[in-house]
Amino acid sequence: MISRTTIDNVFETARVEEVIGDYVQLKKSGSNFKGLSPFSDERTPSFMVSPVKQIWKDFSSGKGGNVVSFLMEHEHFTYPEAIKYLAKKYGLEIEETEQSDEQKEQANERESLYLVSEFAKEYFHKTLLETEEGKAIGKSYFKERGFTEETIKKFSLGYSPDQWSAFTEEALKNGYQLSFLEKTGVTIVKGEKQFDRFKGRVMFPIESMSGRTLGFGGRILTTDKKAAKYLNSPESDIYHKSKVLYGIYHAKQAIAKEDNCYLVEGYTDVIQFHQTGIENVVSSSGTALTPEQIRLINRLSKNITVLFDGDAAGLRASLRGIDLILEQGMNVKICTFPEGEDPDSFAREHSLEDLTLYLEEQSQDFIAFKASLLAKDAKNDPIKKADTIRDMVVSISKIPDVIKQEVYIKECSRIMDISEEVLFNTLAQLLQKERRDASKKPAQQQEQMQVVPAVPEQIKKVDVQYELERKIIELLLLYGMVEEEFEDLILETNEAGEITFSPEKSNAKVFEKIYLDLQDDEVEFTNTEFKELYFEIIERLNQQQDFKIETLVNQLEPEKAAAITDILMQEEKYQLHDWERNEIYVKEKKFTISQIVTETILNLRRELVSKKIAELSAEIQTQTEASEKENSLQDIVDYITLKKILSEKLRRVL
Repeated sequence: MISRTTIDNVFETARVEEVIGDYVQLKKSGSNFKGLSPFSDERTPSFMVSPVKQIWKDFSSGKGGNVVSFLMEHEHFTYPEAIKYLAKKYGLEIEETEQSDEQKEQANERESLYLVSEFAKEYFHKTLLETEEGKAIGKSYFKERGFTEETIKKFSLGYSPDQWSAFTEEALKNGYQLSFLEKTGVTIVKGEKQFDRFKGRVMFPIESMSGRTLGFGGRILTTDKKAAKYLNSPESDIYHKSKVLYGIYHAKQAIAKEDNCYLVEGYTDVIQFHQTGIENVVSSSGTALTPEQIRLINRLSKNITVLFDGDAAGLRASLRGIDLILEQGMNVKICTFPEGEDPDSFAREHSLEDLTLYLEEQSQDFIAFKASLLAKDAKNDPIKKADTIRDMVVSISKIPDVIKQEVYIKECSRIMDISEEVLFNTLAQLLQKERRDASKKPAQQQEQMQVVPAVPEQIKKVDVQYELERKIIELLLLYGMVEEEFEDLILETNEAGEITFSPEKSNAKVFEKIYLDLQDDEVEFTNTEFKELYFEIIERLNQQQDFKIETLVNQLEPEKAAAITDILMQEEKYQLHDWERNEIYVKEKKFTISQIVTETILNLRRELVSKKIAELSAEIQTQTEASEKENSLQDIVDYITLKKILSEKLRRVL
């Protein structure tokens, strides 16, 4: 168990905007930060981070919370793992007690896979650095590639012994279960026998954006033609090849800082660039680029520069990846290396200054690159030239931004010496075809696409009491300890039996005013979640002189913390005056805190009175005794009078 002191130190030190900034490109928006959601595919930023309150909210998925909950959601960390990750990031010591065997057994399967992968990474790395075989074969190979000792350690490069089950035996000896060794793919099980998948290979650990080991890439060093040169871990619960990028953990901060990501093909390309001094580089691990991989980069930067080998044979096949990048609304450039060179070899032979200059000068916009590449194939053949132009317009049609489309059409017109009118007509035909294809989808799918957006937001009926209860929680959180002068509404009954009110001023803290008024009126929260939060917050405000929202959020259970985050960040996003169409009348922030509090309580009273009138009206329909009806009617009259008084106080027309 991690000590309370460690947890408190982590929350006091960790900055939510810094931690999330490692995963999402955040831009200043008033006192907050905004970015694209890391949990859904979106083009308009709806992900908000509040440095003041130390919370975040993702409006596209509904998720929210504090710095720890973000890591738990994004990286699938357990609570202790998130605390440990933050402690390591900020250089804090961790106080914890030894885990019992029972606690180890309770670790879920996914976590067990992570533990096995981490053990494997350490084993392969240690084998490379400390064993005779590892030094003679694995380390020699990396040294030949020009990698320094520091680089080998930075990327945890390793070596798997050229023995059938050396790793598996060591893992079993250390208490790791064979079933998890098999599920991560580091061990192959056939009947009663077990084999090391990566036998005799140098190892490249593949890590998540937060640095967790997901899987491995292994390169064989012999000339065995039957064996694959590179072998990757199989798909598992923690490793999905199409969703990871090699080097993203080491590159994420540089990508966000430089606002550009270099995309290469192989592991050694990434490592060599890092060693030269360019760190904003990742690899698709030799596979075709996928939308999921592009979205990983999109969180950090809108700009990708694809680096191709000097060998032009595979360039055509790679063009599809460019279209995928364009579809995500990103900007893409292409840079090719001289014949016979690749990013690895070129970086090895050039200084940082020369490499940086080459990348700047040789990087072409995708339209110019595609034009030059396809034009070589077309030569003087008019039919091939027409196909080339059509191919370029297809790429332009993938761009969601119409302004960018027009700019690229003009550029294509200039490069290919063809009229803009023809290109715009071709683009229009392509877009029409896409729409026709979309209209051929199953009727049910179409119905969902058309009916849902067609419901006007104005006709959605809001639960007024829910919103007012929510508003009370917000007021307690933001202004609970503020002392204000309040004008109380003292209801009285005169000698004639009429209900009147007299104003009476008094000073009180906001939480005292709210608590006493709701208690006097015997108001019960109808929403269970708000009710629990209400008493939790009131208790803390009553006991603590130095009440802080971030402390409260950090100490509550994840569900309650998420609810508070949602309330606070919704307040940032929406204007209160929009509620009036739903019969909710709450003053805006430009009015005093006392006004906002008083009117929120009055609105809640009025809503409860309206509900009571409705209840009595329903009851009177079922009553048979004249005296019962008379009493109910008198009650209704009294409540209507009270509602009128409340409405006048709120300057509302009844």
